[in-house]
Amino acid sequence: MSAAGFAATAIAYGPARMGFGLFLPEFRSSFEISTQTAGLISSLGFLGFFGGLLISQALTARDGPRLPVLSGLAVATLGTGIVAAAPNLPVLSAGILLAMSSAGFAWTPFNNAVHRSVSEQARPSALSSVSTGTSLGIAAAGAAGLTMSIWGVSWRMCWAAFMAAVALAFAANWVALREVAGTPGPGTAQRWRALLRRSTMPLLGIGLCYGITSAIYISFAADRIAQAGGVGSLPRNASGSLVFICYGVFGLCGLFTASTKAVTGLPWLLRLLMLASALSFALVAIWPTTWAGVVVSAALQGLYVMMMSAVLSFWSDRLFPSLPSQSFTAVLLAVAAGSVIGPVAAGTIADAFGSTSMFIGTAALAASAAAVFRSKHIRECPQAS
Repeated sequence: MSAAGFAATAIAYGPARMGFGLFLPEFRSSFEISTQTAGLISSLGFLGFFGGLLISQALTARDGPRLPVLSGLAVATLGTGIVAAAPNLPVLSAGILLAMSSAGFAWTPFNNAVHRSVSEQARPSALSSVSTGTSLGIAAAGAAGLTMSIWGVSWRMCWAAFMAAVALAFAANWVALREVAGTPGPGTAQRWRALLRRSTMPLLGIGLCYGITSAIYISFAADRIAQAGGVGSLPRNASGSLVFICYGVFGLCGLFTASTKAVTGLPWLLRLLMLASALSFALVAIWPTTWAGVVVSAALQGLYVMMMSAVLSFWSDRLFPSLPSQSFTAVLLAVAAGSVIGPVAAGTIADAFGSTSMFIGTAALAASAAAVFRSKHIRECPQAS
């Protein structure tokens, strides 16, 4: 089950969700995209992600986890194919919308499947494995971008390869999720308002901030480095690939989220992750052309994104054990809302004040979230302590 989830999130949260930011420098030259327009397209894609979450929850409640996962991978196949063949900006935007919306389908159903198939003690590790599939997908997308830059492969060929990878993930999940096909999860009759209680607010607030910051980084970090001139002796457009490779490789630390939480406790783990994100943004703002600045920035952001996503996953499962998929969907809706707000706001700010100011401002947001978070927010819910 974890392997199936790993494959689905690798492709949906890897090239399908991150590909626009990775290839933004190439899209700029092919379609004459401004920073503000890039932010709008990225936010449109995250809006599709938001809609995918709602549809996924409805399908999981009615038909079990298999149908939404397969639907998401089918949408990703169509979206990546459209991007690969896009003749103009409107068609490109439509493909990005479909590709990014697939992430809304392909993750939360695994909370339902894991909850019913894995023992309580093993769930945090299983859920961490599912969420960390993103790391492999991002690193693979970065490697594709590097290949394109160094050997002159067309970005269209890269997206065609992404389409083929999604199709393979679809086939694998078709087989792996056969046993949970057509079997709705527990707790589907309970209402959404059961999730809106005081102990849930810190979780949703962290999810909102996480969505804003992570979406800004994946949308603009590679372009920021390319616009600054690139890193060292690397080709200018290859520098963005370096970002996503480091992001994905260091994101594998997400596999150790459960054991790290056991050592530090949840409050300190959350604070440290938000501070890691703040430092990541500061580095790419101040030193976007140095190896140390770019590699450390990408590593910290990858660690932050993957470990935080795992934290949100098993935290929501502990808060609402009878609503594993629905509760995680509520958290990801907060993440998606932040992801819609972040890029369009960041693009507007960057056009008005420059990308350095935009990245510094995002670092301040992450640092502020770490500063205002209190241990009592966790203690108010004994199950999550």
